[in-house]
Amino acid sequence: MSNRRKLLQVALVAVGVPALFLYPLMLLWPSGFLWSPHQSAYEQMMVGIYATLGAFLIWASRKPEAHLSLIWFAVWSSVVHGGIMAVQAIVFPGEHAHLMGDVPFLFIAAIVLAILTPRGVTTTSRTA
Repeated sequence: MSNRRKLLQVALVAVGVPALFLYPLMLLWPSGFLWSPHQSAYEQMMVGIYATLGAFLIWASRKPEAHLSLIWFAVWSSVVHGGIMAVQAIVFPGEHAHLMGDVPFLFIAAIVLAILTPRGVTTTSRTA
């Protein structure tokens, strides 16, 4: 097993676990992971989406080459989400803590996964 593949597996778990446990992160560091005023419906939606993505990233860590489209989705959706949130954190008063919380997490996750994910790999098996 190559070092790069092993690092990708570790990175997938390292990104997947916090995504899976977004709700506790919201409770532990609300200024870095929640918007003001409190928006329960929005938070439930985000927790549901990211918990699902986190579970699938952890699953993909077993055989990353069979889950490249999921990994690239995680990369690009993190870039888009982080970019939108960065602008909003700057524009909206009282939301600057996001620039130290979820915004860097999204960009770091995207960069690490993008660097470690192989390009041009084809797989013959769809089983994980």
